[in-house]
Amino acid sequence: MRDSLRISCNRHNLKVVRDFVTNFLEKYSLLELQVNQIVLAVDEVVANLIIHGNAEDDSKFLTLRVSVIDGLFTIEIEDDSPTSYSPATYREPDLQEFIRQGKKGGVGMTLVNRIMDRVEFTNDDHHNLCRLSKKIG
Repeated sequence: MRDSLRISCNRHNLKVVRDFVTNFLEKYSLLELQVNQIVLAVDEVVANLIIHGNAEDDSKFLTLRVSVIDGLFTIEIEDDSPTSYSPATYREPDLQEFIRQGKKGGVGMTLVNRIMDRVEFTNDDHHNLCRLSKKIG
C-alpha cells in the first residue's frame, strides 16, 4: 500500500506529518512502541528539513510518500530547495562529549539512525530526497 502527502515548510505541519504516518501504520499489526519510534524518526527528519533545509519558508514544500512492500516500511521525503543543509555529511557525535559539555541539540539524527534500518539522503541539482526504511513484518 502507498500514500502521499504534500506540506508547506512550516513547523506547524509536523503534527500533520505525525498523524499521516500514524494513520498509515495503523493498517499493520505493529506494537505501539514501534509505531511511535517510526513516527519520531520521521518527525525528526521532517523538522530538520523544514527548519534547516528550507528556513521555515511557507512558499516551499515537502512531498512525503509512504509505502509498505514485503514488510518493508519506506518513507521518501522530497524537496527542491537549493540549500547548503547537507544531512548526507552527518557524522555520529560523541555522545559522552555532548553530555560532558551539556549540549542539548544535535543528536536527532543519531536517534533516527538507531530507529530506522536504513537512512539515505541524496541531492541532485536542487532536488533533495531522503529515504527512511524499516522492516516491520
